[in-house]
Amino acid sequence: MRCELQHRYSPEFEGLPNDQSKFNGRHKCAGCAYEKGMESGRLKASSITIDFESLPNSQAGTVRHKSVQAAFARGYLNGVLESYQ
Repeated sequence: MRCELQHRYSPEFEGLPNDQSKFNGRHKCAGCAYEKGMESGRLKASSITIDFESLPNSQAGTVRHKSVQAAFARGYLNGVLESYQ
């Protein structure tokens, strides 16, 4: 499965750290990880995990080789903050 969503080109992911570790979601879509983090954050989930296998692959745009863990964490924080608005 491959991500085809436009978030792959979002400049907000340029600042994420690079991560090519095969154990940390290598070649997975950091944009999709961000969105999953946002969902968990909006719900203020008390326990969070990343299922790397559920994320589609992406080698395009600004999400290429970016840390899905950092993307998820940023999404979670933004989701929690958004839930207060």
